[in-house]
Amino acid sequence: MPRSQNKVASHRRRKRLLAQAKGYWGARSKVLTIAKHHVEKALQHAYRDRRLKKREFRQLWIARINAAARLNGTTYSRLIDAMRKKNIDINRKVLADIAANNPDAFSEIVKYVNA
Repeated sequence: MPRSQNKVASHRRRKRLLAQAKGYWGARSKVLTIAKHHVEKALQHAYRDRRLKKREFRQLWIARINAAARLNGTTYSRLIDAMRKKNIDINRKVLADIAANNPDAFSEIVKYVNA
């Protein structure tokens, strides 16, 4: 009895993998074995960077808040501490957006917190 190879499934698998490698340079997008390695590595980076993205955005928000706070005569840590003592719950994402796009409102928040 001849060996069954299931060509449809294997062809579909190769096609899907090469579609994931579309846009890669040279053989990385054309040769199956090379594409397989690079797609796997790309998926590892994607998994890791979904977590790193959260850290990097929080870092960015803190830097923006600190810059705006220093323009208003305080520091980031003093501002967050004063907001916590006054029970003002504005998260860093929103606070950074206010600091960047509406400096007058941010300075009002700082004045209220430090009063």
